[in-house]
Amino acid sequence: MAPNDPYTAKAQDDASPQEKIAELKNIIKETKFGMLVTRSADGQLHSRAMAPASHKGLVFQFIANTDSGKFDELDNDGNVNVSFADPSSTDWASVAGKASIVKDESTVKDLWNPTIKSWFGDLKDGVRTGEPGDPRIAVIQVIPTEIRYWVKTRTSLGQTVEVLKGAVTGETAAPGHLRVIAGSDLELARKDDA
Repeated sequence: MAPNDPYTAKAQDDASPQEKIAELKNIIKETKFGMLVTRSADGQLHSRAMAPASHKGLVFQFIANTDSGKFDELDNDGNVNVSFADPSSTDWASVAGKASIVKDESTVKDLWNPTIKSWFGDLKDGVRTGEPGDPRIAVIQVIPTEIRYWVKTRTSLGQTVEVLKGAVTGETAAPGHLRVIAGSDLELARKDDA
């Protein structure tokens, strides 16, 4: 934490690992899509919306097209971020982790659902069909090293009142909890979902 950041000091809160994992899973469930951020060879950050096919054990898996530029970026630098934001609640999560590419057809089949074909299309060559055996289809697997998330603790009106109170009194507003899942908490999540 930065020494002169009163917001983080006030909002940072701890909870049991099980409570943190449940809150994070709820954010993911409510948002449905995350923004996967990768870094190109020239250092540029690129984001794209992706729906996790799985987040069991807090290991995030995304089905993706190997012909897309994100695979070159992952080959260049496997450090990624996946962020989730729920505009209705203002809850958010930021997942820092290491990505790897899984081309195992059985993994693709396990994560497969019929709507995925619409993102690949059938190229009518008998090979690139948009089905699980299509060589373009792979899984981007993100193993988190640290997850930070924020959950509101007040209603929308309560959030507004706290922010206005802070503006008038000079007190730092913190209408929610800022929490971290790392280390042993991540290990616990992986064991609990195994």
